[in-house]
Amino acid sequence: MTREIDKPIPSGRWWRIIPPTILVYIFSFMDRTNIGFAMAGGMNESLSMTASVSGLAAGIFFVGYIMLQVPGGHIAEHGSAKKFIGVSILAWGGLSILCGFVQSANQLLLVRFLIGVAEGGVWPATLVILSHWFPNEERGRANAYFLMNIAVASIITAPVSGWIISNFGWRWVFMGEGLFSLLLIFVWWPLISDRPEEAKWISPEEKNYLVTKLREEQAELKTGGARVSYRALFGDLNLWRLVGIYFFYQVGIYGFSMWLPSILKGLTNSGMTGVGILSMFPYIAMIGGLYLFAQLSDRSMNRRRYTAMPIILFALSFLLSTLLKDQIWVSYAFLVLCGFFMQSASSIFWTIPPLTFPNEVAGGARGIINALGNLGGFIGPFAVGWFRTSFDSYDAGIYFLVVALVAGFLLTLTLPENTTGKVQKVEGLGRKVSA
Repeated sequence: MTREIDKPIPSGRWWRIIPPTILVYIFSFMDRTNIGFAMAGGMNESLSMTASVSGLAAGIFFVGYIMLQVPGGHIAEHGSAKKFIGVSILAWGGLSILCGFVQSANQLLLVRFLIGVAEGGVWPATLVILSHWFPNEERGRANAYFLMNIAVASIITAPVSGWIISNFGWRWVFMGEGLFSLLLIFVWWPLISDRPEEAKWISPEEKNYLVTKLREEQAELKTGGARVSYRALFGDLNLWRLVGIYFFYQVGIYGFSMWLPSILKGLTNSGMTGVGILSMFPYIAMIGGLYLFAQLSDRSMNRRRYTAMPIILFALSFLLSTLLKDQIWVSYAFLVLCGFFMQSASSIFWTIPPLTFPNEVAGGARGIINALGNLGGFIGPFAVGWFRTSFDSYDAGIYFLVVALVAGFLLTLTLPENTTGKVQKVEGLGRKVSA
């Protein structure tokens, strides 16, 4: 699909759609990862939990998370993503507050599982909204700006959570941040529209551009007029490649992010306020990585290359941070570098499903990939906790995460040619996609 450059395109969608999606996912991400600070800040002792049980509590979120992935993506594509996400905001905010009142490890496990269920459809539903507002040649940047919420959330979560724990205790991390999540509904509901055709604020020029461009994009993804079924989708090898890549990638991402406060506490012997401040800088670096790789990817349209590259560089940086841990600040510098690469592949990875699957099943495909892939978010934190309990060291767990990331990198290299900026006919549900 060639880029139209004859005249400037109105850009209201960038300012109206991206900020609310970022804000919603900032608090979603905070409410799923603040348990890492609670773990390092007294929750384990208060609830009599071992490191392996703590890892289970961090990871069980992702078991619940898979429940609404496919339904969420399907509802968003064929119904209203706006309504679906609005209900999800109220559910996970209330459950996050409840997490601050648990009195046992079993209660914590149950509430964390339910928070995962409540948040499960938000990610594929948000990606559907972005795909309705940003054509393929803009989607890498749009996804990257959206994914910057993870960096911003972590930058906010780190010092705020450390300060709250130091002054009020670990329970207030859940209750306070959950309350702010509930208030998001007053931002989300008035600002978001599901599609350009439904928005009252959009200019006629921008609406016509988007409707025409997205219609052309979908026309290129058609399969000779035949209706595509989910049965055919499940038989497509590309779907399982993408699931595998995302699984191994999430093992590394969540193994790193959930245990980073504990790793930093052990590395630097800092208090929780210091750990919170040190935890900020990998996520500040993440913003730069997201921006750089999204620009490179949109410029070349080579989605495969710029998905693979950050994954292997993340693995290498994580490995060096462990091998050089006797040099504290050198090790910490590599942890910051981990942050730079950690999410850089994500925005580019999520441009691939719309290139690979037609609109009828694209929302469900995103849900399947996110649901099964995010089981890596369970495996990563749990594995690090298990290795920590078994070997009294984080090293073995980190090596496990590095191996998972390398596996994700190698699998990315097997993606088809339509993700490399070339025109290629891919078998199965494969599409002819022009860069």
